[in-house]
Amino acid sequence: MIRDLHEKLLNGDVTAVELTNRAFDVIDQKDEELHAFLSFTKEQAMRKAADVDVKIKNGEKIDLLAGIPCAVKDNICMTGTVTTAASKMLEDYIAPYDATVATRIKENDAVIVGKTNLDEFACGSTTENSAYGPTKNPVDPTRVPGGTSGGSAAAVVSDEVVWALGTDTGGSIRQPASFCGAVGLKPTYGRVSRYGVIAMGSSLDQVGAITKTVEDAAIVLSRIAGHDPMDATSATSGEKPYEDYCIGDIKGAKIGIPKEYLGDGLDDQVRDVFMQSVEKFKLLGAEIVDISLPHTEYALATYYIIMPSELSSNLARYDGIRFGGAEGVDPKTVLEQYMEVRGKGFGPEVKRRIMLGTYTLSAGYYDAYYKKAQKVRALLRKDFENAFTKVNYVFTPTAPEVAFKLGAKCDDPLKMYLSDIYTVTANLVGVPGLSIPVGTVSCDGVQLPVGGQLMGKWFDEEGILNAGYTYEINT
Repeated sequence: MIRDLHEKLLNGDVTAVELTNRAFDVIDQKDEELHAFLSFTKEQAMRKAADVDVKIKNGEKIDLLAGIPCAVKDNICMTGTVTTAASKMLEDYIAPYDATVATRIKENDAVIVGKTNLDEFACGSTTENSAYGPTKNPVDPTRVPGGTSGGSAAAVVSDEVVWALGTDTGGSIRQPASFCGAVGLKPTYGRVSRYGVIAMGSSLDQVGAITKTVEDAAIVLSRIAGHDPMDATSATSGEKPYEDYCIGDIKGAKIGIPKEYLGDGLDDQVRDVFMQSVEKFKLLGAEIVDISLPHTEYALATYYIIMPSELSSNLARYDGIRFGGAEGVDPKTVLEQYMEVRGKGFGPEVKRRIMLGTYTLSAGYYDAYYKKAQKVRALLRKDFENAFTKVNYVFTPTAPEVAFKLGAKCDDPLKMYLSDIYTVTANLVGVPGLSIPVGTVSCDGVQLPVGGQLMGKWFDEEGILNAGYTYEINT
């Protein structure tokens, strides 16, 4: 998709200004219903598109992303734009600097049309927890798009943009990609800089792309990956043209199917579609290997101890002083200000996770919960280390079910958290994960997408991208 549009730009079949105008036309037609966006940057987008057209006219070399309309999740800072993280707490916060990923796509002349909706501070699995209203699934607007990058997924699948940036702390790129029928890539922890991304879980967060094709995800990763001196956790792993590794051949590759991901809780129709995709990999020349990741059953509980703990620490900075949010508050003491600002500014799910995290970090409970969770995290990592001595990739369903109805799980947080049961482990152990569309199931007369998740060794994005690409071009 990106490469095709790039060729059309170079050949004069279309201009960047025309592509950008088309994007805003689609947004005008669809976004009132879908609500994929929280804000738009039309003036900057049109200016960037015009600059790209001038470069093409002058015979200058342009990048593959140049002139291509895209979107950025609204927890990624961009200079001079409101960055809300879908929270009333940051309703008027204008970022004074660019996140590194924003800088890198701007340097490649990508046309950013706006900021997309998400669950508040990336807390949720459906994009229903946004303080500015839910995003709807473009396949069936009565259903959730997944979360927390639901706005980015909806924008891509509805053709409002060609690709979008999201963030993934426990599945927030891969799960909405699965629900909407897109490709979603969570890179290895440290592959992409987190500088300028509003922190949720600092040992879990990673920026990635939601795209229409696997090659597009590889193209975007090539532009945003690489070491960043502003982020101490970013890896010095070297930059690669990941799209060049999409060769369409996985003959002889060993793909592991963990039995723990196919047990109770997996929808029967989703299981059937997933097993058909396993057979497809076999036909493409891959060797299918049954494996075990024995500590998988503890992954979700471990995640929901570690993530809220890190969240409660990261969100302590929002006190109404530095980032705003104290408007209309008249406290008599500092403590009153904290209570009023945070009580008014945070939504119910954010408050729930802050309280859970603060509890698990408190004296008397730290060893019993947080420290123990970190020990289990080490065991989960060991499971993957052992698995990768036998196989090249691990393949699982992305989610245990297809997109469900809006409001169906709002009153039951535990059911909501189970939406992430197959995705949180990749964040806990840091491996890369790629969700690709593998089929559909019929539900209420609508064909709803099903995603399959490829996980690879640490810093082997090129491997899972090639595996996903090979599947995609042969489907």
